[in-house]
Amino acid sequence: MILPIRAFGDAVLRKMCHDITPDYPELKTLIDNMFETMQSASGIGLAAPQVGLDIRLFVVDVSPLAEDEDYADIAEDLRDFRKVFINAKILEESGEEWKFNEGCLSIPDVREDVKRKETIKIEYFDENFVKHTDTFSDMRARVIQHEYDHIDGILFTDHLSALKKKLVKGKLMKISHGDVAVNYKMRFPK
Repeated sequence: MILPIRAFGDAVLRKMCHDITPDYPELKTLIDNMFETMQSASGIGLAAPQVGLDIRLFVVDVSPLAEDEDYADIAEDLRDFRKVFINAKILEESGEEWKFNEGCLSIPDVREDVKRKETIKIEYFDENFVKHTDTFSDMRARVIQHEYDHIDGILFTDHLSALKKKLVKGKLMKISHGDVAVNYKMRFPK
């Protein structure tokens, strides 16, 4: 089932999310719905707050990037990178910071350069509540960091300079009032 994506301004996007247990109600259905919602909106990551839940859960599927010639050198790493992250905790960020033009399904029509470290070490549970500690680099690390921010109540626009924040403020206000055209289901703040 496709869920409505919460728009900028919704209070749930600013919440510090809480851990869940393996007996979380309808967890498998929720994960399936999040993947379906993300894919229907042409996204590559989606966090639980974006569908209205303040829990530490996000899904990532960067396989669509494997077909993009910009990622030809890492296409094989991206092709099968579809993962569920539950109760994730980034243990370490390392490497050079690199800029990339990010966007967000909760903030349509806004894209800005964001600096992030190139490699992360992260501890998390998968959809079967098996614990993992993995290291990821390149676009995989970037997407994970973006989604991880969501479960800490942080949006990519929070990483912008004061000037950039000022420049996008008008767009953000329009989004929060529902004044944006998208081709996916959204829920705007009341």
